[in-house]
Order: sequence, then structure tokens, then C-alpha cells
Amino acid sequence: MDIKVYAKSLRDKLQLGIYAVINPFVRLMIKCGVTPNMVTTVGMLGNAAAAVLMVWAGYIAGQTGAVPYSLVTWAGGLIIGFSLFDMLDGQVARLGNMASTFGAMYDSVLDRYCELLTLGGISYYFLMAGEMWGALVTYLAVIGSLMVSYVRARAEGLGIECKIGFMQRPERVVVTALCALATGIIGQCGAMWANWILFGGMAVIAVFANMTAGARIAHCRRELQKKA
Repeated sequence: MDIKVYAKSLRDKLQLGIYAVINPFVRLMIKCGVTPNMVTTVGMLGNAAAAVLMVWAGYIAGQTGAVPYSLVTWAGGLIIGFSLFDMLDGQVARLGNMASTFGAMYDSVLDRYCELLTLGGISYYFLMAGEMWGALVTYLAVIGSLMVSYVRARAEGLGIECKIGFMQRPERVVVTALCALATGIIGQCGAMWANWILFGGMAVIAVFANMTAGARIAHCRRELQKKA
């Protein structure tokens, strides 16, 4: 089996399994009058809180020379928890028959805010902790993350479906959250190399997100040549 087909099949099965777990909770939210846009907003605020914790951790590290890894742990946990709202809002819209064009646009915009806030917080954290390379690599991850979304938006504006690539938003969120969480936990255990975990995660996103953006550009070029 083609590895891309297998990966998509595995991802779809995982998504269906998650939906089976969260759907009862989603139906309860709908009965309580919760709208998709409410869920999207709460998810963004949670990610903003995670970014604040990363900035706070960086500030303390810059002032004292000691990294408060407990704050990094909490930040990773918040990213994991509130990123689930990215799945909940879509299910609330679908199961509650509340899908709208504005809702889709609002969700996409707040997704970008979530990424910019969390990655910006991590970049500041590295900078204040005296790790310039970590801040630079995180900045490259920001560029890649934005370009993956931008190329897709431009492609869809030209009538081209463009969802290819490995490092899409769900993968980026998982890498960011797990690496932040692992960095915090291991750092609290006294490991001096804990920040290398977060650095590695940012490097993975920086490399593969920009590769995904490049692959999407090449895909659009091929599709446009076919139309021509």
C-alpha cells in the first residue's frame, strides 16, 4: 500500500475513534445552547493562556537564570487540552446543524491566532532562556506554519483542492504540545538538556512545515498546467 494512502487511512480511523468518544459530550453541549463559535473562541483563549505561561516562564528564566519548568509543563497541558476544541467546534457545527460560511472562516482565523500565540510564546521563552538558536528555529516554524495555510487558501481561491503534505495543523499541534509537556516534565526532574526536546520539536515543524508548503506550491503548479 502507498505510504500516503496508508497514513491518510490511519488518520481517518483515528479521527473517527475520537469522534465516537466525544460525540456524547458534543450532543450535551448542543442541548445546553453552546454554538461552534463559542467553542472556537474558548479554544483560542486556552491557547493564549498557554502562550502567556511560556512567556512568563521565559521572563522568569531571564531574570533568575533558572527555568520554571512547571510553567512549561502547564503550557503543554493547556495546548493539548484546548486544541481538542478544534475538533469539538466542527462536531458541534455538524451534529447541531449550525455549520456556516462565517463559522468556517472564523475557525480558520482563530486557528492561525492559536499557532502564532503559542509559537510566539515559545520563541520568547527560548530567547529569554539564552537559547538564540531555539528562538530562530521556532521563528522558522512560524513561517512554515503560516505558509502551509496560506498556500492552501490561495489554491482554493483558484479552484484547486490542496490538502497534501505531512505537517498539517493537527500534526503541528501534537508536536508542539507533546514536546512542551515532555520538556516541562523532564526539566522538573533536573535534566539539563530538557530544552533540547522542545528545540527538536520546533526543528521538526520548521523543516516539514516548509517542505509541506513547497509541496503544495508544486502541486498547484501541476494542477494549473493541467488546466492550461
